[in-house]
Amino acid sequence: MLGALLTAGCFAALHILSANGQIVVAHFMAQNAFSYSQSDWENDINTAKATGIDGFALNIALPDYEVDRVATAFVAAENANFKLFFSFDMSRSWQQSDIVSLVATHASSSAMLTYNGGVLVSTFAGQDNGNDFWAAIKTSLANQGIKVTFAPAFVSFRDPNQANNLLSSFPSIDGFFNWWSWPNDVNALLTTDTDIAYRNAAHSRGGPYIMSVSPWQFKDIDPNNAWVEQSDTLWNYRWLQAIQDVKPDIVEIVTWNDYAESHYIGPINPNVDLGSAAPNYVNGFPHDAWRTIAQHYISWYKTGKAPTVANDVVVFWYRRAHPKSVSCSGGWVPRMSDFPADAVFAVSLLSSPATISLDIGSTHAQFNAGVGATLGSVNFPSEDSQIPFIQIIRNGQTIKSGFGSVFVTRSCSWYNFNPFVGIIQ
Repeated sequence: MLGALLTAGCFAALHILSANGQIVVAHFMAQNAFSYSQSDWENDINTAKATGIDGFALNIALPDYEVDRVATAFVAAENANFKLFFSFDMSRSWQQSDIVSLVATHASSSAMLTYNGGVLVSTFAGQDNGNDFWAAIKTSLANQGIKVTFAPAFVSFRDPNQANNLLSSFPSIDGFFNWWSWPNDVNALLTTDTDIAYRNAAHSRGGPYIMSVSPWQFKDIDPNNAWVEQSDTLWNYRWLQAIQDVKPDIVEIVTWNDYAESHYIGPINPNVDLGSAAPNYVNGFPHDAWRTIAQHYISWYKTGKAPTVANDVVVFWYRRAHPKSVSCSGGWVPRMSDFPADAVFAVSLLSSPATISLDIGSTHAQFNAGVGATLGSVNFPSEDSQIPFIQIIRNGQTIKSGFGSVFVTRSCSWYNFNPFVGIIQ
């Protein structure tokens, strides 16, 4: 539900998402919008809305062409009743005046996301700028009649025991965005310890607590930027952590379009310049079907009730390029490359119980799936050049079935731990 919020001074009517505070946004790399026209923004916004996403957090790296592109984004978002807010990428150098100017320019837009009566402003990093830097920005905007709700992702704050230090070091913050949505270089599932500690800290300031939810993490663009985190089942259990354990004010999907780090859930825009390395593991690796899982869990998060499934589907993903032990002719061996399992993973979304059958080569697995979402997997076979075959079987009858679109092979021209994502529907 959208409601109007009136504030003082020249800061006129703003619009907020006011239901139960359960807001879902996706992190959008504005750097990748160089070639964007308004129709590109419209396509992304409409696709996101159909998934249940309420807005984009615009990761803006420099006050350059991105300023013009996000101006177009605000026009498209206003027309679509969609929300936007700025997430300043502080790994780059920002002047206070540029941040103030950009926020002020769009503060009164009906597309601007507000929280607790203030324009929501976030970051990636920025802790090294110190509290005075951020306090001065808030003061400058307040002098223009613009209240800010500041919820940064100060990425050095990951240790749960440092949550109180965050509060004492940064009196200027109102909430917090926990960027860390992957295990910390360990072959283990991600816990919610960091989420709980920083959620409590954020709520002591009025919030919001923004929890990141991500499907994957892999990068291979140069020797210093080559890694893969343990992400095999992350897209399933991280959503459950948000819904059942953490209950954040805002879920931020990381990301919509950061192609180089392999955690995009948006369509791959062919006009985006991916550089020289990333195309080797991005092109031909769609993640669109992950949005089907997101749609299910977004509905659950917003309503507090697992949604009724009307159409039986199986969403599956696997590293199509090669098993992890294979040596490739290009790219760099990623750190933690021994963590991911050589397997096909699948989440069924069913209207009634069924058996999910997973085959690839001589390897077979099956699992009994109940109503709603159920996770299963099948290991890669010993044979080369094999492709998954997936079936939904109910009462002894195959209801739906299908193959993956690509083969798992033992030859590769680039180290690729980015999964192919498909769907049986």
